[in-house]
Amino acid sequence: MPRILLLVASLLLGACAARTPVPQAAPALVASLPLSLQIQREQAQARQDWLLVIQREGQALRWSLMDPLGIPLARQLLNAGQWRSDGLLPPNAEARELFAALLFALTRSDALQGYPSGSWQKMSDDQRRLVPDWIVDYHGPLDFTLGKTGLNYRIRALNLEESD
Repeated sequence: MPRILLLVASLLLGACAARTPVPQAAPALVASLPLSLQIQREQAQARQDWLLVIQREGQALRWSLMDPLGIPLARQLLNAGQWRSDGLLPPNAEARELFAALLFALTRSDALQGYPSGSWQKMSDDQRRLVPDWIVDYHGPLDFTLGKTGLNYRIRALNLEESD
């Protein structure tokens, strides 16, 4: 019995250690909020399209992920370095990790000091790395690829033009 408890505790600690880090305070971003992004997810040659809206709510950041029909897939609040579910949607661990990696990708270069020491590195002017294994390849401030082994996201800002 003690071996099983030790194994369960080790697995739980390992899962916590592999989480994508976030800063304690909301960092300065490359664009003003609210921000609407198109996300194309590719894994094993299957592609999904999503819409992400990031909004400031007091000191917190609200992240709302929707499918192309506007059906919510995940909603999270990030406040003081902690994620909290927002609404009645079930937990979505993939979305939370994606949001953490996106926050890093959207953070201005001069604001990266808010991240834990050793959790990231600048590989070139167009590429950054975030632990545990996220790579960001920039084509522009709001046009980049975010990926890790076997999973890639193409991120682009949505241009919502109003017609008069």
